[in-house]
Amino acid sequence: MSEIINRERRRFIGSAAAALGAARLGVIGSAVQQMACAALTERDEGVLPALTGATEWLNSPPLTPAGLRGKVVLVDFWTYTCVNWLRTLPYVRAWAEKYREQGLVVIGAHTPEFPFEKDIDNVRWAVKEMNVGYPVAVDSDYGVWRAFDNNYWPAVYVADANGRIRYHHFGEGAYDETERVIQRLLKENGRTTDNQLVSVNPRGLEVAADFGTLRSPESYLGYEKAEAFASDALQDAPRVYSVPRMLSLNQWALAGDWTLNGGRAVLNKPEGQIVYRFHARDVNLIMGVPPGAQPVRFTVKVDGKPPGEAHGTDIDEQGNGTAGRQRTYQLVREQQRITDREFEIQFPAPGVEAFCFTFG
Repeated sequence: MSEIINRERRRFIGSAAAALGAARLGVIGSAVQQMACAALTERDEGVLPALTGATEWLNSPPLTPAGLRGKVVLVDFWTYTCVNWLRTLPYVRAWAEKYREQGLVVIGAHTPEFPFEKDIDNVRWAVKEMNVGYPVAVDSDYGVWRAFDNNYWPAVYVADANGRIRYHHFGEGAYDETERVIQRLLKENGRTTDNQLVSVNPRGLEVAADFGTLRSPESYLGYEKAEAFASDALQDAPRVYSVPRMLSLNQWALAGDWTLNGGRAVLNKPEGQIVYRFHARDVNLIMGVPPGAQPVRFTVKVDGKPPGEAHGTDIDEQGNGTAGRQRTYQLVREQQRITDREFEIQFPAPGVEAFCFTFG
């Protein structure tokens, strides 16, 4: 199941990149609207599926389509490490707050991509840390995902007060259009809403990507989906790797004693390093240590120097940070001209697990 889901997700992201390129050339509409090659509709797409596949509920008792009749319902598929979803969260949060009294119910369906996202303690942490105050259906077995026949993170489905799905959008963007649909469906249900759109103030990982300068793709470190690794990977066994003298754009390398598993790279001994040649404003890394393990300190450099004012929210100006809970770490946010640069992260102690780079 997860292999199929991730393959479809990568195909979708590739289509999104193509759409962005066309947008920059003026072939199609704005990059924000086209960013995810969204499937936008406002028609009857069938009944709101059952939510019985949820393994647990947070912020609410279990909800059902029958119990939600008379409400406009927005179901938002998410997983807490997904940077594409994180960049939509300020809008979903704002809609839940603004339209709650008018009859909108927002439900976050948390369907995991990585195994550690099935850990309910991690999901509870994410709900609190990310200020997700609306009901969350914990979908660790993909029951809700399959009921919606969904393939993407993030994905939004909006149902009217009669329990009919009238709209969906896959990926980032289309925020104004989605909110207009919410307003129309609330008015259809006899509720009064103003025509103003929400205003958000995103921070950290929630800030929209700079698509005009983004040239680096999502990059997995586990051998099942890894691309552009600069060495021959030894699967599921320790090996000492070294960084070649030069890396091409979007090529990455390891230094030190690592084990490459299907979904992650694990540092076995002290003094490990990951190097990535990137072209983007932001560098993020999904990583951490297993539950119960001691946190691991790390240091980030850009072009061989401390990042200074280009440091992300999870490090200081000298590039120092600590890897603890398995999550997305925001490491670099360039403040100057965006160009090809070399990112490196050094770990003096073993135990860290690195899963995936994302960029913005």
